[in-house]
Amino acid sequence: MTTERERRFVGPRRGQLVFAAVFVALSALLLVMLPEQTAWTKKTKLFAQPRFWPAVALGGMALFAALHLYRLPWKKVSRYDMREVRKWSEAVEYAGWFMAYVIMVPVIGYLPVTVVFVPALAWRMGYRSRGMLLLSVVFAVAVVILFKAVLAVRIPGAMLYEYFPSALRSFAILYL
Repeated sequence: MTTERERRFVGPRRGQLVFAAVFVALSALLLVMLPEQTAWTKKTKLFAQPRFWPAVALGGMALFAALHLYRLPWKKVSRYDMREVRKWSEAVEYAGWFMAYVIMVPVIGYLPVTVVFVPALAWRMGYRSRGMLLLSVVFAVAVVILFKAVLAVRIPGAMLYEYFPSALRSFAILYL
């Protein structure tokens, strides 16, 4: 049975308890890591300290997230909360795809990784017809040509290119 406070709560309920708990934990973790990541310099004013503004921001995050968690009228995670968490995990999945892409480019190369990842993401998003997969490969090659040739973006050669013969290595570094 819901209480009067729960019934009068303004806003959507789903996911708030999980979000607030994760936000408190994350901000507390970042606060604990702050002394290792920033320095306190001598002969520098308080507001110019490298640690001051990150400490203020993280302290505010921790405080306000804890207050939000404390003021929530319910303290149990429901199935609606978990449904919302599943939606959030989809966004985290795509961030993982991006991180894998960023890690693989310096190892394998810009063109091969792009030609593999774009169709893989198209497949993941539900575009599974042959035409769409072919179109995604064409798009990947067009993006590489645009960035490397037209915009002249300097993307370092991959570690894999070091194993190529010298004539092929220079071609791979310049065009792949």
